[in-house]
Amino acid sequence: MKGGAHMQHHDSPVLSADSVAPEEIAHFSDLAARWWDPAGPMRPLHAMNDLRTGWAMRHLPAPQADDGARRTLLDIGCGAGLASEAFARAGFDVTGLDASQAAITAARLHMRRHPLPPSAGPLSYRCGSAEELVAEGARFDAISVLEVIEHVTDPAAFLRMLGGMLRPGGALVVSTMNRTWRSMAMAKIGAEYVLRLLPVGTHDWRKFITPAEMGQYAAHAGLRITDAAGMVPGLGGWRESRDMAVNYIAAMVRD
Repeated sequence: MKGGAHMQHHDSPVLSADSVAPEEIAHFSDLAARWWDPAGPMRPLHAMNDLRTGWAMRHLPAPQADDGARRTLLDIGCGAGLASEAFARAGFDVTGLDASQAAITAARLHMRRHPLPPSAGPLSYRCGSAEELVAEGARFDAISVLEVIEHVTDPAAFLRMLGGMLRPGGALVVSTMNRTWRSMAMAKIGAEYVLRLLPVGTHDWRKFITPAEMGQYAAHAGLRITDAAGMVPGLGGWRESRDMAVNYIAAMVRD
């Protein structure tokens, strides 16, 4: 996940478990200061950002409704705002949520130093948890969950919670990593230990989620997967692929 912090406890079964493990929070808070460095610890996210946000926007509701009103988008686990800024530039009214205060501070600082164009939609950042938004009755037209779900404590409950925050006609996009031997070799051992593309400890391969498991989680959340695609790196940058053995992205709607 691109950040996280202690989640509040509530009486509801869905809200009673913390979404994000404390060790994940500390790890990503340490990285926040270098988040926007394309050659820094988050360079894989920089490299895939255009692909994942572009794919997401093809599967989410249009940024503006027929009456001209901007649609709302929650970018959960937003980190320092790589995807949040892209969604705002596209015209969404974006809330970037992360439980790491260091990441949110980095996001706000970057936006102040590099203001969005006048055509962009509003972008606000909040340090907190999805549970807090649920308790407030928050609803969104679109939700992005990019490289987040493999870091939460209970992916099925997390997806149920997010699905409940969608407005009618809304959609949710999730990108994550498949649990295969190829992902172990490439995303864990190769990226962290051999190529040093990511700091050691960024991922726990055991928490990667197969597409079949994602489909089960979606069904239990009352969501239906409408499309899915692999994301693969190449010499010309990341591209969409039928190969979902390592990275993949999926779009969901509520039935």
